[in-house]
Amino acid sequence: MKKLYYTIGEVSKQTGVEPHILRYWESLFRELNPSKNRAGKRVYKESDIETVHLLKDLIQKNKYSTAGARKALDRMKKEPDTQQASTEIPDAVRQDLKEARNLLEDLLQKI
Repeated sequence: MKKLYYTIGEVSKQTGVEPHILRYWESLFRELNPSKNRAGKRVYKESDIETVHLLKDLIQKNKYSTAGARKALDRMKKEPDTQQASTEIPDAVRQDLKEARNLLEDLLQKI
């Protein structure tokens, strides 16, 4: 069941990003701005969790620096039709995939 708000511990478990990293990213990226409850504890919404997943992909999976991730987020804002930066495919890889697809289509026709 989805909740309206999540604690930093819940977000950490769900995303695999340590709480101290979440707090650090919060200081660097204005897109990650969880609210605070009356007790002063961070409360994350689903949109905040999506931002954490995006940052994790950019920084940990795709090895972007924090400055590079900042630029990628800015680019995504300017081009809302663009999917996440992690889905960008280099031209050489795209060409290899096209050739593999053609080969598989040829094999399929021979069956």
